[in-house]
Amino acid sequence: MSDKSEGNPKGARSTRCVALVGPQGSGKTTLAESILVACGAIQNHGTVAQGTTVSDASPEARARHSSTELTPLRCNFMGDDWVFLDCPGAFDLLQESHQGMLIADAVVVVVDPTPERMLAIAPTLRFLDDHKIPHILFINKMDTSDGSVRDLLAAAQRQSTRPLVLRHIPTVEGNHITGYVDLVAERAYHYELDKPSEIVPLDTAAPVQTDEARRALLEKLSDFDDALLEKLLDDVVPDRSEVYRQLTKDLQEDLIVPVMIGAAEHEHGVRRLLKALRHEVPEAHVTADRLGIPAGKLVAQVMRVIYAPHIGKLSLLRVWRGTLKDGETLAAQRVSNLQDGAEPKLGKARLVAAGAGAVASLSKLDAGVAGTVLTEIAAKAPKVWAVPPTPLYTLAVAAKDRKDDVKLGEALRKICEEDPSLMLRQVAETAEMLLRGQGEMHINLALERLRRKFELQVQTHRPLVPYRETIRKGTTHHARFKRQSGGHGQFADIKVEIKPLPRGSGITFTDSIVGGVVPRNFIPAVEAGMRDNVARGPLGFPVVDVDMRLFDGQFHSVDSSDQAFRTAGRMAMTEGLPECEPVLLEPIQEVRIHVPADFTSKVQRAVTQRRAQILGFDAREGWDGWEEIRVNMPESEMQDLILEIRSISQGIGTYTSNFSHFQELSGRDADKVVEQRKGQLGNTAHA
Repeated sequence: MSDKSEGNPKGARSTRCVALVGPQGSGKTTLAESILVACGAIQNHGTVAQGTTVSDASPEARARHSSTELTPLRCNFMGDDWVFLDCPGAFDLLQESHQGMLIADAVVVVVDPTPERMLAIAPTLRFLDDHKIPHILFINKMDTSDGSVRDLLAAAQRQSTRPLVLRHIPTVEGNHITGYVDLVAERAYHYELDKPSEIVPLDTAAPVQTDEARRALLEKLSDFDDALLEKLLDDVVPDRSEVYRQLTKDLQEDLIVPVMIGAAEHEHGVRRLLKALRHEVPEAHVTADRLGIPAGKLVAQVMRVIYAPHIGKLSLLRVWRGTLKDGETLAAQRVSNLQDGAEPKLGKARLVAAGAGAVASLSKLDAGVAGTVLTEIAAKAPKVWAVPPTPLYTLAVAAKDRKDDVKLGEALRKICEEDPSLMLRQVAETAEMLLRGQGEMHINLALERLRRKFELQVQTHRPLVPYRETIRKGTTHHARFKRQSGGHGQFADIKVEIKPLPRGSGITFTDSIVGGVVPRNFIPAVEAGMRDNVARGPLGFPVVDVDMRLFDGQFHSVDSSDQAFRTAGRMAMTEGLPECEPVLLEPIQEVRIHVPADFTSKVQRAVTQRRAQILGFDAREGWDGWEEIRVNMPESEMQDLILEIRSISQGIGTYTSNFSHFQELSGRDADKVVEQRKGQLGNTAHA
């Protein structure tokens, strides 16, 4: 691998970028803090509990003691510039993590030392392998573990399609892990409380299984190198440099997943991790080629958009090729006010230049949302980027003060630009503005940012379910509209037939007028009037699957008009529909739930309690040990479905849904819906 990178001094490495990801509570932010201390970027550890870390600096993150956004962190280790991306671990915030992983040269997946918790990394490992992103597994908190590394590795391997290569094995005194042996460097380290691990003699510290573990490491590497395999077959010990070269090659090609152990809270294993990253993480231009970033004198990519109070729009960029300076042209715009794009100086420190691999920020850059590739003359869609997941949780939002309606719409647009996994939808039928996301926490975060950044107060409620109504039997109805008010009066007389249609047929209108009893020019007005009243039927909901036929009537040569016949059409439906046994229809969604097989039975019980009809289940295609459960479920039961699925499945279960059909709803459930609808319409009338 060449150490040269376009836009950097000859022989110098480009700035490299590593994303830190993993389940919520695994210690990513603590690891990031220890990395900054080890690199000399900060002097003392902050803590998540006290809200004193460099990362998690937003009020929302500190209130939750958890990462709520992707945070770039700049440091230098042994002369190399690095940017570490502290990514949120909550499943609600998966989009942020996906964007971080795609923009990075490599990823460190941080996990707890508990076999049962390894399930939680399955979606992350799947994403990394699908995109061929080099990654390392860092088993954190090993100083508190009393389990077997063999069991941990076996549990993790079940979640990974790539072979896991154990690079560290723990040393144990009594029942406690007190250090580890680096199987490649062949060195032993002893944990020191709140200090870097201390090197100790290998012959006295190494566990008895060290030789066996190193042999297993070499055998896994030999699967990808014939020369190494021949040496192992001939009992020839390969040079350490050869092992390092093979590790680097296999990691960069996403053929293996190295596994390292440590305890980030006390800096244990952190420097060994940094040294491995220093030697093995690819350069920025290698990543750019993998992502299909175009060649050019200057190429950058938007990694995140932030709307900052009193500043406006900030675009965080990663420079892929060339050097970005004030005065340069990017996406046909002259660049000015180039700022640091990483904490602790994000947006606060001027940069003279940002070379290949660097992260910088630009204010008021018009071009592009997250993912957009910027050349000197254009903004282009990326070949590879994180597709926002399907929304799973929705709230209707409205400004508390009606005069803020326009301001709210613009602020929500900006919030959704910051986080593409949030979606905004206007529903004309219910006059609701729906904010859609990945879960309750996700939506609440967006609303908190709305208040903090835009000083907007909102009120929320569950979205209205789009019920419909139809009829069970037909009728004929005679409607006459007659009014005299001086001068020309108003007159229309019609006879209509109303009858039900098969589900999904919609609303149809025909006429069988003969003899001109209703002139042809008035018939469209009759249809318009009848259709006016299908917008709200006797139960208060839009009417569907009804046929309307005009078959007789009368007119007056002077008093009849389009308006009179339209009014008669409305009267016919208002008076006729209640005679047709109106019935409520509720929307049914076809739902496909994806969870590890261990949780299938619990999910089935949960959805049954939500009036779901189970259609079947099968193995989830391409996901070993996962299942797909297919159900038909009333839309009214789905508001907090994702919360229950995640509570059952360690936070990793998910689902997709599509409208299936409308189904009759009767009895107490229907009565309750109709009563609620009357209250809503009454409130609207008095508003």
